[in-house]
Amino acid sequence: MKDKALKAIFNEHKETALFGRYINLKHIIPLLKKHEDNFKIEVIGQSVLKENIHSIKIGAGKKRILMWSQMHGNESTTTKSIFDLLNFFTDNPLSESILNACTIVIIPILNPDGAKAYTRLNANNVDLNRDAQNLTQPESIVLKDLFNSFKPHYCFNLHGQRTIFSAGATNNSASLSFLSPAQDKDCTITDNRKKAMSIIVKINTMLQAEIPNQVGTYDDAYNINCVGDTFQSLNVPTVLFEAGHYSNDYDREEVRRYVFQSYLIALTTIVNNDINLEDFNEYLKIPQNEKLFFDVIIKNARFNNEILDIAIQYQEKLIDDKIIFSPKVEKIDKLDNYFAHNVIDASNNTVLDKDGHTLSIGVENDFVIVNNSKYSLKFD
Repeated sequence: MKDKALKAIFNEHKETALFGRYINLKHIIPLLKKHEDNFKIEVIGQSVLKENIHSIKIGAGKKRILMWSQMHGNESTTTKSIFDLLNFFTDNPLSESILNACTIVIIPILNPDGAKAYTRLNANNVDLNRDAQNLTQPESIVLKDLFNSFKPHYCFNLHGQRTIFSAGATNNSASLSFLSPAQDKDCTITDNRKKAMSIIVKINTMLQAEIPNQVGTYDDAYNINCVGDTFQSLNVPTVLFEAGHYSNDYDREEVRRYVFQSYLIALTTIVNNDINLEDFNEYLKIPQNEKLFFDVIIKNARFNNEILDIAIQYQEKLIDDKIIFSPKVEKIDKLDNYFAHNVIDASNNTVLDKDGHTLSIGVENDFVIVNNSKYSLKFD
């Protein structure tokens, strides 16, 4: 599929009932009902707080693909893209080749308690992505039981990442990131991993045409307690998807489109048998993520008789069912090796908070005062 065609497909099938960062069961239950005549939708378990965990079964082909989203409750962009994908499968003739070749099972929200509270962890304060071996949590058991019964040929592990990541040591935000997880402590590049790498390479080729130099990969350090590493170690090619930050896209609506397009490229790569084990060389050229971004940097600020930079990071807070981005001072230092999504030049002036006090680390402010002028720290 060509890039323009992919964008047109997304625009046609975008699920308008979902928007922004706060997505939980309340938002998707009406959509599950909407699709119940098109796909097999089941309750496959419950969370710590007895919220239902659903699966959606699509297609009837021999190639089995398992996808799950919101293992971390505050990582919702990939969930929005799932429902865009369901609309595509419902009424687009281009989906027939995928539906005929594949059986896809999707868990749209694995951690409904975390999704409701907008937290990474589940209601027992456990990171489900570190519970793959001990299986101490009901949500972990639900996923593993589904994996064992469905016996997928491929797994898509769907996540979101913070705004801090750069694609390599560059002033390029990692708008999407991927990983073919390790399957042993030596991080051996096995044929199994090469299959996942090839899918990522195909996705990256598409994305480079739209967001050049804004795709990264994660370090493949082995951790068998992570779900991706566990499934990869069981010889099932597993692709980690990470929805990141695009310029001024704090609602993750633009990145949502890139994730949707990445789903389609990944699925068509599998359907068309386009996986090439030699692609791993191209995979290794994709830059690894580094933590080099802040949301705002106030450059050239006078602080204690020095000229320093002030780094601001947004704190995501759930208030009245809305996500509020509160600017917090994270660091005051020379930050020449860091980048920001928004830069303010203090021009060697002192930077004050709304009460006229000098800024200090840990303080949250919506705006600052520089040379008697007010500057908003919020994004537009």
